[in-house]
Amino acid sequence: MTIKYFFSIIALTILYSCNTNQVTNEVDYKIYLSSKLNVSELHANAQFWTDKLKNTPDQFPYLAKRASAYTQVFDATGDISYLIKAEQDLIEAIDQSKRTIPSYLKSLATNYISQHRFKEALVLLKEAEDNGEKLNGTKKMLFDVYLELGNNLAAESYLMQIKDNSDFDYLIRLAKWKDHNGNLEAAIEQLEKAKAIAEASNLKEIKQWSYTNLADFYGHAGEIEMSYSYYLKALELDPNNAYAKKGIAWILYSHENNPKKALQLLDHISSYYKSPDYDLLKAEIAEYKNDSELKEKALSDYKNAIKNKNYGAMYNKYNILLYTENETSLTKAMAVAQQEVENRPTPQSYDLLAWSYFKNGDIERANTIIEDHVYGQTSEPEVLYHIAEIYKAVGKTDKVKVLKSELATCLYELGPTMAPKIKQL
Repeated sequence: MTIKYFFSIIALTILYSCNTNQVTNEVDYKIYLSSKLNVSELHANAQFWTDKLKNTPDQFPYLAKRASAYTQVFDATGDISYLIKAEQDLIEAIDQSKRTIPSYLKSLATNYISQHRFKEALVLLKEAEDNGEKLNGTKKMLFDVYLELGNNLAAESYLMQIKDNSDFDYLIRLAKWKDHNGNLEAAIEQLEKAKAIAEASNLKEIKQWSYTNLADFYGHAGEIEMSYSYYLKALELDPNNAYAKKGIAWILYSHENNPKKALQLLDHISSYYKSPDYDLLKAEIAEYKNDSELKEKALSDYKNAIKNKNYGAMYNKYNILLYTENETSLTKAMAVAQQEVENRPTPQSYDLLAWSYFKNGDIERANTIIEDHVYGQTSEPEVLYHIAEIYKAVGKTDKVKVLKSELATCLYELGPTMAPKIKQL
């Protein structure tokens, strides 16, 4: 047994048994739990443009304005119907303007990215690129989409074309690229530079983006106090920021072993922000608490929510993982995973396909997919765990030991329900 492996086992044992390292203080975030989201102003803005369109229906710029208003409602509430309304308005605005306005194409591409319709977004962005107007902004978005589609060469090419170390948009994409390539320390360094620019500009939207993303990255790096402080900074700007509150809930659950407070925070978020993945987090915490009734309710809430066809492929990943937990839905898991690979041929998508085959008993097929498309191409903890389980099944003991050692450092990201699973690898 190597020294590194020995100490990783100790780390696993300690983290599995208890985690008393408290970094949160309820006083810090309690003030944000009494805030009430008032969307009346956002709805009034959408209604304003609706009224304008009734009076002058041929004014397609009003459609784009209303689409922006609908998107703001979606961002604030998570209500998917407003994202779809925005899409419909943008499609009509593009048609009425005879596809001559690139900003409309890029707005619709942004909408499609939110819906995980990356290939459709790419078509729109290439059309905007051909137009040539405000090309730098288009190239930034092309980097985003190519990275989401797993086309690293194209993504890197566009990143090089937009290089400007004084530009916030470039720095956040450089950070994303560094993280994608497994260099988390360099990613944080670039995000800190971007944050400085955001603070100097004093623009609320990019400051908030900087804070929540830095909070995520510091969490990945195991610097939980820094993560917590940045989530709080995001809440100072917007007391209703559901994502920041969810981040604090994760700290309470995964780092501080306080599932009760985590659930209270998630219940508060659910009172005004609707997102099916929050129900899955509640189910996970309920499992950790051995609360089968709460877990069943949370899963039922999730399944009912995603019956809404407006979600499209947005929750394919979560659905695949749920399907693989039930023998009766393994065929469905493989079918959806194959669809996800076709839509988005990334190592993460191939991992879902491999995991589906593995859970269905086709270990050799799963191993082949991992070897051809996944191993060495991502450092995402959940993927590493799947690789370790598949390698264990095919007898690659040495590789499993290495992966187990790496996974021992990722327990915060994976959550406490994963600790016993990693321990038995």
